[in-house]
Amino acid sequence: MLTDSCLEGQFANDDGTELVRIASRCLQYEPRERPNAKSVVTALTPLQKQTDNSSLVLMGISKESTPATQILNLSPLGDACSRLDLTAIHEILEKIEYSGDEGVTDELSFQMWTSQLQDTLNGKKHGDNAFRAKDFTTAIECYTNFIESGTMVSPTMYVRRCLSYLMINKAQEALGDAMQAQVIHPDWSIGLYLQAAALFSLGMDNDARETLKDAVLLDSGTEETKHV
Repeated sequence: MLTDSCLEGQFANDDGTELVRIASRCLQYEPRERPNAKSVVTALTPLQKQTDNSSLVLMGISKESTPATQILNLSPLGDACSRLDLTAIHEILEKIEYSGDEGVTDELSFQMWTSQLQDTLNGKKHGDNAFRAKDFTTAIECYTNFIESGTMVSPTMYVRRCLSYLMINKAQEALGDAMQAQVIHPDWSIGLYLQAAALFSLGMDNDARETLKDAVLLDSGTEETKHV
């Protein structure tokens, strides 16, 4: 197995093999063959041996830590995530609705359109109503059913479920969903902002600040989220 020289000696060969196995599953062409975010986080958690150090330290990268409040050009969402203001994040996600799903391609068979789509969309609507009403447990249940149906791929739904998990103090699950949203839509900074919020909630402040910086950098090249 080829390993980045920066990572040599940082993990056992068995752990590296397991990482490759997880990554290869995530890269499967068929969505149904990919693991969901929760199972990925569950599989990765035992492999993280030094949870007190940021990933930059583990990789031997020296970088000055910048307080989140001093990161320049934070959008309103970025500012809310930096302060872990979950109420403000909720209000912003409500305003943007499903704009993050634009450009995400879904391949639906005729059978899915005729026998599954309406039920799936009804479940999504129920989840959105629960999310709006701040009934986050119900929202998680509805969004989970939608995601596991495999009918459509929605980065916005992962972000909404992420915030719902944060609201009920399940930061590890929230981080997994934010990461999945970014995988689906790499050019959408909102996934990164929610990752930062989850990392702050987990006490991983250094990683959270670096993620905020990445989100700001991504924002600087896009119009979609400059005012979000």
